[in-house]
Amino acid sequence: MKTVNRYLTSLLVILGIATGLTITIPGTSVTAKATATPAWKLPSQKKAYPNLKRYKHAYIKVSIAKQHVYIMTGKKVLYTMTASTGTKSSPTPKGTFHIQNRGTHFYNSASGEGANYWTSFKDWGTYLFHSVPVNAKGKYIVSEAHKLGKRASHGCVRLSVADAHWIYSHVPSGMTVKIH
Repeated sequence: MKTVNRYLTSLLVILGIATGLTITIPGTSVTAKATATPAWKLPSQKKAYPNLKRYKHAYIKVSIAKQHVYIMTGKKVLYTMTASTGTKSSPTPKGTFHIQNRGTHFYNSASGEGANYWTSFKDWGTYLFHSVPVNAKGKYIVSEAHKLGKRASHGCVRLSVADAHWIYSHVPSGMTVKIH
């Protein structure tokens, strides 16, 4: 019976961690509490990212007004990402551009911020899609991460960590980027 109780206790703890619940097992000292992953680390949508190999004419559309990045084919939206574009004093450039170079991490000591999973769309590393900002130690700046959906960057397009990683990993060089 003790083996069954241990097994059930372990199972409840695992379920609690997986679902983000706090579970206390009466008569034991077992309490499990999981914290939910912050939204700024997750994909913007619950559905899978599109397989771009299936869409020859896919492109990226950035809406500054709506603070969204759209993965498009023709007029069809394949995926929508929450973004933060440049502030009014340091705006994101408007126009048509193309995906250029990319990297896993950068840090700009002048602004005191960096980011992960960057993908350039203008001036070879000046204007980027990238994750929410990180500090000099590479730790995400939570106060900045919570600004997703509002104008907050120095001109780049900030994305959740997962969305930035997907663009870095799956969007091919040369893909069109339309910003309006």
